[in-house]
Amino acid sequence: MSTLSLAVRDSATMLRRDFTHSKRNLMMTISGIATPVFMMLLFVGVFGGAIGPSSASSYIDYLTPGIVIMTAGTGSAATAVKVCQDMAEGIIARFRTLDITRASVLTGQVIGSVIRTLVSVTLVIGLAVLLGFRPRAGFGDWLLVLGVFVLLTFAITWLAVAFGLKATTPAGANSLSLILQFLPFISSAFVTTESMTGPVRWFAENQPYTPVIETIRGLLMGTPIGNSAVIAVSWCVVLSVVGYVWAKRQYNRTPVR
Repeated sequence: MSTLSLAVRDSATMLRRDFTHSKRNLMMTISGIATPVFMMLLFVGVFGGAIGPSSASSYIDYLTPGIVIMTAGTGSAATAVKVCQDMAEGIIARFRTLDITRASVLTGQVIGSVIRTLVSVTLVIGLAVLLGFRPRAGFGDWLLVLGVFVLLTFAITWLAVAFGLKATTPAGANSLSLILQFLPFISSAFVTTESMTGPVRWFAENQPYTPVIETIRGLLMGTPIGNSAVIAVSWCVVLSVVGYVWAKRQYNRTPVR
């Protein structure tokens, strides 16, 4: 078999292992999938009337792309914890002695996390529609939204894997991943950046999540996206490379605990 075929086979094996662990840790899996759903209910039902931007025809139309992006960060937290647990329990030491592609140990976890995140975002969009979300996107726009979202999820998940390898305890891995979960709060996810002031506005306009949110919002609602898509894809590619390289180096260098 070719090197690529072996890598695909080994990654598929690790993906099956990841799914098995997801079933065994069902509460953590459900929590990761359901948290964005509860966030949608919270911001629409509790805060929507108070903070909804006047420029949006409906706050849920404005909010939904932001909650969609939050699912990527929420899903990555469980991945960081599981990777750290693998390191702490010694299973990684066993994998290192086997004749398998080294990267597959991490790749299987990343793919599994992306799949679970897609399940979560499907629930979020379904709930949003029930609550009044009315996207104006065509089939091609939905495909672009999916592509941008998967690219962001892929990037964030590799960063989460690196966090899990860097942390010494599962609690530490979860704490590091909070960065990915809460960064959308300082973006255009919930309110327009124009409503912010000073350094907060500058940060919100120039951090990675905002161009991704604006791109998805424009595609879903049929509004201009300007150069947001180019910036969003650029951020995703850079974060993917950084996360992958960092995770791979951590995996090769970190002593098994």
